Amino acid sequence: METFAGAPGSDGDVAVLTEIVAGFESVEAALTAAQVAEVRLLARAGRLAEHQAAGAPVRVRAHDMALRSIAAEVGGVLRVTDRTVQMRIGEARDLVETWGATLTAWETGRITRGHTRLIADVGGIVPAARRAEFEVEAIERCSRDTPNRVRPGLEILAERLSERSFTERHRDAAAGRCVRVVAARDGMSDVVATVPTVIADGILDRLTQQARAVIDARDADEADAPPDLRTVDQVRTDVFTDLLLSGAPALDPTAHGDAPGALGAIRAQVQVVVPALTLLGSDDGPADLIGRSPIDADTARCLAAHAPTWARVLTDPVEGTVLAVDRYSTPWRQRRYLQARDQHCRFPGCRRPALRCDVDHTVDAATGGPTALGNLAHLCRRHHSLKHHTRWRVRQRGGGVLEWTSPTGRTYREDAPTPTVHFLPDVLPTVIPAVVAVSEPAPF
Repeated sequence: METFAGAPGSDGDVAVLTEIVAGFESVEAALTAAQVAEVRLLARAGRLAEHQAAGAPVRVRAHDMALRSIAAEVGGVLRVTDRTVQMRIGEARDLVETWGATLTAWETGRITRGHTRLIADVGGIVPAARRAEFEVEAIERCSRDTPNRVRPGLEILAERLSERSFTERHRDAAAGRCVRVVAARDGMSDVVATVPTVIADGILDRLTQQARAVIDARDADEADAPPDLRTVDQVRTDVFTDLLLSGAPALDPTAHGDAPGALGAIRAQVQVVVPALTLLGSDDGPADLIGRSPIDADTARCLAAHAPTWARVLTDPVEGTVLAVDRYSTPWRQRRYLQARDQHCRFPGCRRPALRCDVDHTVDAATGGPTALGNLAHLCRRHHSLKHHTRWRVRQRGGGVLEWTSPTGRTYREDAPTPTVHFLPDVLPTVIPAVVAVSEPAPF
């Protein structure tokens, strides 16, 4: 551990701080140079994909396949998913080809990476004819303050230069509404819905009113009733969960007359692998929510108890290899076996649950590939297309191990997922079952 000479606040401390600050300047300059170089490489990769697709009969699909292939190659080196690389390629091309002055200002140290992203984001509504005017003013403002402080002024500037009204842009933005799940820690996740602001405000207001009604009813209960100590936030979240998992939509095009529609009967499905000891209550180790993250033992046991379908999985006590899932004499039982073995898409880095993937023939059935376990693996639609329409190749090495080869000849070994069953050979039998549950989460 570093020690400092002299009294606190002395000239010696000032000298050390000066050295630290100078070190930050040096590191920041090196980071900026590396980040700008990365942006230029990503943009170059995007242009290469466009070049590879030139002259193809179906240009949009050919370009997408070329871009997926290149993104997968770069992702293997950076150890991130090809989706992430593809998104970054798009951002890099926009910066290099549209915001050249901004990139130069970042490269020379006038502004930071945060400023660069801000200018490209806010300036998206500025027409090309006035983009240079906006860029000069934006760079000048960014050079004097932090991104958060200059954002409101840049948004107003962009509004003044825009040719389209806010109403028109909002209509387009609303077309991009979506819901996504962001994994968090300790078995939790954030459900993020991108909706029009007025809808979001209405959702929060209704949830708050309903939560207040629950709390008021709770407070009016008899004194001997079980105490409900949930906070407003907790009640609001529980109501939100209950409505989404069990409520029927107000507008249901599948309804006929006064009869309820099919949408209200649809329930969420999740795929969970629960070790047998956890299921029996002898172990409180986590279970695996396929494609997401571990979940706690109590939730796993609850899901298994209410699962309409489940399968007993037998695994090798040494290697953890799946030996059998009931029987697989029929295609459905064969698919259950593969779901238990693969758990998720088998392209390197992809975690889409097997429940939502295709069963792919590694050697195409059209060329004589058998419908056998050693020639089958789960691939999501994205990576299924990548395998068939680009130069990425895959072969099975036995035991559920896949070996992918990229267009440049790099190989990536995709081992079978680590089993979630834990073994104690001196106590347990040689083969231990786990439960794969496909369940409908109950509301809280």
